[in-house]
Amino acid sequence: MAYLNHAKLDALGLKSYGNDVKISEWARIYNPNQISIGNNVRIDDFCILSAGDGGLELGSHIHIAAYTSIIGKSLVKLGNYCNISSRVSIYSSSDDYSGEYLTSPVVSDLFTNVTHSPVMIGSHCIIGAGTVILPGSNLGLGVAVGAMSLINGELLALNIYAGIPAKLIKPRSKNFLNHELEHKDFYEYKKNNN
Repeated sequence: MAYLNHAKLDALGLKSYGNDVKISEWARIYNPNQISIGNNVRIDDFCILSAGDGGLELGSHIHIAAYTSIIGKSLVKLGNYCNISSRVSIYSSSDDYSGEYLTSPVVSDLFTNVTHSPVMIGSHCIIGAGTVILPGSNLGLGVAVGAMSLINGELLALNIYAGIPAKLIKPRSKNFLNHELEHKDFYEYKKNNN
């Protein structure tokens, strides 16, 4: 996988980005001036990041796997240590499906009824492949979502969910919080000794 070098990252015009950011040359970025990226973030091939007025905020130590899309007008925020598996779709905007309005981004707003609502994904969340996250969803700290799930609403911290719609499966261990402290020490050591 070929990643954008520092000059190409600068040329994107991102709102901000940290150290060790790896964005595939095959990823597509729209409205980069609304996108903030933390440290040690990897965005793989064929991902689409399309930020709206609300922006897209990616914390640090995040991986976004191939073919994932993050699209919408409202804010989408991913906390630190998130892992987004391949083919995940995250939306902060949605057309009106009632038939009362036209649908499509190529139709004037006068004839559509698009709703926009922020999506918040807490730190240490892991989202399984093929999952769809709808506008207004809020995933608490350390939520794990099984593959091919549909999320529409709030998922409580430190739990595992799966299904269509996503349902609580069982609690998730919080031992990863201990590893976060160890990782921070390791990351700081590595940064200072290279």
